[in-house]
Amino acid sequence: MKKYRYTSTLTIAGFDPSGGAGIQADIKTISALGCFATSVLTALPVQNTMGVNTIYPIPYKAVKEQIAVILEDIFPDALKIGMVHTCELVNTIVNTLGKYPKIPLVFDPVMVATSGHKLIEDETIQSIVNKLFPIADIITPNLDEAEILANMKIETIEDMYLAGKKIKGLGAKNILLKGGHLKTARLTSLFFSGDGKVYEFHFKKYDTKNTHGSGCSLSSAIASYLAQGKSMLDAVTLGQDYTKEAIYHGRDVIIGKGNGPLNHFFNPQKLIKNELVH
Repeated sequence: MKKYRYTSTLTIAGFDPSGGAGIQADIKTISALGCFATSVLTALPVQNTMGVNTIYPIPYKAVKEQIAVILEDIFPDALKIGMVHTCELVNTIVNTLGKYPKIPLVFDPVMVATSGHKLIEDETIQSIVNKLFPIADIITPNLDEAEILANMKIETIEDMYLAGKKIKGLGAKNILLKGGHLKTARLTSLFFSGDGKVYEFHFKKYDTKNTHGSGCSLSSAIASYLAQGKSMLDAVTLGQDYTKEAIYHGRDVIIGKGNGPLNHFFNPQKLIKNELVH
C-alpha cells in the first residue's frame, strides 16, 4: 500500500487570543491553502480586536525545545517566522534552526499591530537585521515596519521605492513591501526580487475595518505556496491574491469591537498529499 505525507508549513509566532492574528491566523491560512500546519509559540500577548494590553514572554528554552521537537519529527517544507520581540529570542531561533537543513523561510518583521501598538523592543531591531535577514528568503514589512527599518517616513509610492532599496541594503534577499497604509485610491505593494527587479501590485481597497492579522496571513500564505514548490514570484502573487480575497469575504462581518479578522476559509483546500519514496 502506498504511503503519503502532507505538505507542511511551520509557523514560529506569537499568540492572539482573539483568533484573528498571530499564530492562529497562520494556522488558519496554512490549513486553508492545503498545507499541514505545525507551530511554535514565541510570546503570549494579551490582546483583542481593539489592541494589545501586554506581552508575556515564553521561556527561551521552551521556544528552543518546541522548534527542535517539531523539526525532528515533522520536518516542514517551508517556514514562517512572525513575532520575535527580543534579542534573546532572535538568538534562540537562529541558533536552533542552524542545526537543521535549510528550507524556504518567510520572515514577517512584526513590529506594529494593526491597531498601531508597537510590539517589539527597540534594541531587537538590529539583532533582527544582523541575524534573521541573512537566513530569510523573503521579508514582508508593512509601511510602519518599513519606516522603522529604513529610518524614513513613507507617504508616497516613490517613498516606498526608496525605502525598499534601503532595506535591501540591509541584507534582505527579497522584500514584499506592503502599502496598505498609504492614503491612495488603490492598495499598492512592491516586490523587490533577489535579481534586482521590482514588481508593482495594485489591488482594490475595501471599506472595512476587518484587516486584523492581514500581514500574518499574507506571510503564511507565501510560505504555504513556497512549501508547495511555487517560485518566489508566484508565491508572492498567489499569497497576495489569497489575502485580498480573505479580506473581501470578511469585510461585512462584525467580530469584536475593533479591527475584525479576515475570512480565512472562503475557499478551503484539501490537504495536499505527497507519496513517500523509500
